[in-house]
Amino acid sequence: MRVKLIVAYDGTNYNGYQSQVNGTAVQDVLEKAIADLFGRQIRTLGASRTDTGVHAAGNVAVFDVDSPIEPSRIAFALNARLPQDIRILDSEKVPDDFHPRFQRTVKTYEYHILNRKFPDPLRRNTELHYYYALDADAMDEAARMLMGEHDFASFAAAGYSSKTTVREIYDAHVTREGDRVTFTITGTGFLYNMVRILAGTLIEIGAGKYAPEHMRTVLDARNRKAAGPTAPAKGLVLLKIQYPDSEV
Repeated sequence: MRVKLIVAYDGTNYNGYQSQVNGTAVQDVLEKAIADLFGRQIRTLGASRTDTGVHAAGNVAVFDVDSPIEPSRIAFALNARLPQDIRILDSEKVPDDFHPRFQRTVKTYEYHILNRKFPDPLRRNTELHYYYALDADAMDEAARMLMGEHDFASFAAAGYSSKTTVREIYDAHVTREGDRVTFTITGTGFLYNMVRILAGTLIEIGAGKYAPEHMRTVLDARNRKAAGPTAPAKGLVLLKIQYPDSEV
């Protein structure tokens, strides 16, 4: 049977989700727990290869196994074998042809910013501390210009390998609750470092370096040099992945 997992993790101590030549990835730790549970090595397929230091509340992974264990109980068994910074939030049986990447997906990310004089030591690994005042309304106005289908070449990291830089964004907005500012974006897919570069550009707008209309200028430029810096990985969270064409 094929089992689908919803995987949440604090990415601080990992070299991203996908196994790497150097360093420990979330996938390595997950597959060790699966091997401990079933007594053999089993390879997983992950939906998103989140970068070093990036977190997830709802990444997706699947694997194939012949086992009498009820699929819904596998989450409990794996969590007993995983470190506290990785948790399986759900496990279920899916069709054998379900693939977490090779079908239409809708992904939602959040970027978290603490906007006050001093950082919060309790959330130092999960949000960017920004000392200077940010205008969240201006950031929100700029973020909403991202909605629709656009060429996001200006927001692709150097050396990207995608065949096209065109992506469709369903929703993008910025909210403030007290001293915490959150950038939320939902779309069909994202270029390498795209969300972090968008966050860096929005921070420049929020800080008053540019007006909100600057976002359109950057989009039209189709040039990475026109956009802002790449925001640190620790503020980014993969919130969820949806499969509109699938029943799972």
